[in-house]
Amino acid sequence: MKSGSNLEKVLRAGHFAFTGELGPPRGAHAEEVRKKAAHLKGKVDSVNITDNQTAVVRMASWAASLLLIQEGLEPNFQMVCRDRNRLAMQADILGASALGIRNMLCLSGDHCQFGDHPTAKGVFDIDSMQLISMVRQMRDEGKFLSGTEVDGKPQIFIGAASNPFADPFEWRVHRLAKKVKAGVDFIQTQCIYNMPKFREFIRQANDMGLTEKVFILAGITPMKSLGMAKYMKAKVPGMDVPDEIITRLQGVARDKQAEEGIKITLEQIAELKEMKGVAGVHLMAIEWEHRVPEIAERAGMLPRPQV
Repeated sequence: MKSGSNLEKVLRAGHFAFTGELGPPRGAHAEEVRKKAAHLKGKVDSVNITDNQTAVVRMASWAASLLLIQEGLEPNFQMVCRDRNRLAMQADILGASALGIRNMLCLSGDHCQFGDHPTAKGVFDIDSMQLISMVRQMRDEGKFLSGTEVDGKPQIFIGAASNPFADPFEWRVHRLAKKVKAGVDFIQTQCIYNMPKFREFIRQANDMGLTEKVFILAGITPMKSLGMAKYMKAKVPGMDVPDEIITRLQGVARDKQAEEGIKITLEQIAELKEMKGVAGVHLMAIEWEHRVPEIAERAGMLPRPQV
């Protein structure tokens, strides 16, 4: 065991993992985090806590992660390269581990121009690949990026993201291979809607032996409405929403679209469970946390394993 986290134990025991996501509030109200956490408790193996998602100021990821621990859930602490230099990153990694945070997701971060402070300077002292390597070095070698000894290694299960749908597609699996070489333990993918393309991505990862070296959790975001599907198809970079999804949502009444979106999610989870090389599902139901228990139940993901 590298961290002893619940997520690591679930994956290493061979169970099909099921993780969730929670966006911290745009204020200092701890109760908002606790309310969202209540919907997820006992339904997922761990919960991603986003780090100023979409470059919008929110409660610090480490602080919301600590609130989650207090509520009896396990956080996946996210860190983006946009907001910190290597000094601050290493300090936060040590602090997170000291607070009992055992999972971390290493990300680049959305550009500041997309957020609520468009004139802010992005730091990007190191990139997400280097961040993965830095955390691994601190944990496994007990050394900071400078080479100085760490007095008390952080216990962290290292995660990262992968987008199987960005162009050029043929390069995506090779970028995944670089993250594996850098030291990542688990991967959560971008939202999947184009299942045939994802099947090809996983086939390539299997053929390269990557799925034997890293746990891949397939990212799923339920479509709440036809409007959401159209927006994601047209406006969200790196998102691949097939016309079939749009047509399917168009074929039901507006008040039935959320249910149709959940049906699509359930069909995807059922297929992913049988897909070689997929170790679990990461459910991103941001601001829809109250539907997670229902989705988990209907997808046959309950009860969660006790490890």
